[in-house]
Amino acid sequence: MANLNKVMLIGRLTRDPEVRTFANGGKVANFGFAVNTRKKNQSTGQWEDEPVFIDMAVFNRGETGRQADIAEQSLRKGHQVFIEGHLKLDQWTSQDGQKRSKLTVVVDNFQFLEPRSDGGQGGRSAPATPAARRPAGPSTGPGFDESEPEPDSVGAPEPRGEDPIPF
Repeated sequence: MANLNKVMLIGRLTRDPEVRTFANGGKVANFGFAVNTRKKNQSTGQWEDEPVFIDMAVFNRGETGRQADIAEQSLRKGHQVFIEGHLKLDQWTSQDGQKRSKLTVVVDNFQFLEPRSDGGQGGRSAPATPAARRPAGPSTGPGFDESEPEPDSVGAPEPRGEDPIPF
């Protein structure tokens, strides 16, 4: 029997990442996340958002893994983010003897979905690459020379120095 433990979510942070460093040099950033589920209200007939709150954990893993560092430096409450990860079940016994459990999403990868509001480089969101900002079309394929300017529109050039509208 095959198993799959994969989570893909788009939502917003409900709190800034809280970072813990381990004795072995590892790091984890924990933060809250919210996604909305749309449901139709039976009494009013209107669609309503029902929030789902999820605990997230992102680790620094391996030699090149610095996801927790990036989350600590870049993510803030309210940011919209795409998350890829997997579920982890935490179980413990509380001080009053009750067995407790909680599902957490362990983040494998994340992507910023909003541009930065301060317009600078680095920090709170990933800058868009020129290819990401350019609309798809024939000028974005292999062999495209970025030194040549792209035409503003397709068709005949607009006459210069005179009003193109006759009235």
